[in-house]
Amino acid sequence: MHAIDPVDLTARLIACNSVTPADGGAQGVLAEALEGIGFTVHRLRSGEAPDGPIANLFAIRGTQGPHLAFAGHTDVVPPGAGWASDPFTPAIRGDLLHGRGAVDMKGAIAAFAAAASRTGQAGTLSLIITGDEEGPATYGTPALIDWMAERGVRPDMILVGEPTSATRLGDTIKIGRRGSVNLTIIVPGRQGHVAYPHLAENPVPVLARIVGALAALELDRGTGWFQPSNLEVTDIATGNVAANVIPGTARARINIRFNDLHSGAALVERVKQTVAEISPAAQVEARISGEAFRTDPGPLSDLVAAAIRDRLGITPEHSTSGGTSDARFLVALAPTIEFGLVNATMHKLDEAVAVADLHALADTYAAIIERAVSS
Repeated sequence: MHAIDPVDLTARLIACNSVTPADGGAQGVLAEALEGIGFTVHRLRSGEAPDGPIANLFAIRGTQGPHLAFAGHTDVVPPGAGWASDPFTPAIRGDLLHGRGAVDMKGAIAAFAAAASRTGQAGTLSLIITGDEEGPATYGTPALIDWMAERGVRPDMILVGEPTSATRLGDTIKIGRRGSVNLTIIVPGRQGHVAYPHLAENPVPVLARIVGALAALELDRGTGWFQPSNLEVTDIATGNVAANVIPGTARARINIRFNDLHSGAALVERVKQTVAEISPAAQVEARISGEAFRTDPGPLSDLVAAAIRDRLGITPEHSTSGGTSDARFLVALAPTIEFGLVNATMHKLDEAVAVADLHALADTYAAIIERAVSS
């Protein structure tokens, strides 16, 4: 078994154009690296159009003792225009490795593989890797969880390699996340000429009253672990291209990020009730992306924090901030903690990771593995 260089593996993963839902060969690169250090690798394709098929990967080494699973994703968001160099040609400039996915989250995957290549064979290690975290996630991690359940595979603890660090590697770990629900409100009207409003029915003022009522809702004031839930209007449209036409419909899109005082279904019902009070004919469409969750501070967070203090010399903050992640699915299997690279450039132009941080993260992940499999 040979040691894996986290910088080299990160670069080879970056070179794979894996804009979600494409794989671009990324999971093949990872599979080869993991097989070289003793993992049994299962390559899976899950789902069908429109949200699939999706490339997923499950790798496992060992059968006895505590089981630590690492979870992550090889898909990335589109790079956009304006990069200093090709986003899928890894480039080291100064102390930084540039490329789409360097931080979110090919670097963390490479660091964990490097860590696993340095540790012994005690305990059980696995990697739960999806190609659909940045997309709908319909056939990504949920499909992997189903596949694992069919085979009786259940980790004792899960480490997700999302870029949780704020300004310095190790300064923040995530013990939970808020939930997310997207809603579309459609208000019907009756199209007509603006000069003859009595022959038409304008849905825009009605939608404006609905949006105002929703924006005025105070969902909560936060909890000990979570910030207050927030409802945000993200789009208002009529599809009307003419200045002299009263539109036939008006719609608004809304996102709610909510803490563990709520469920997605209860919030959807609250929105529907508010809308119905103003416009009984309006429709509300909803998609719950994930529920709020947390892993209370305890053995797993203590273990991760101890490894960070030992290898990085810093005590991490326990946080539930940020957007959603696939931890929202994984927490149903086992206690789940997120810890990874500095997130300052994720989803941005010229995304980059400090070369030193890749080595330091691999070293810290090795310390987590050693503590986990001996616990």
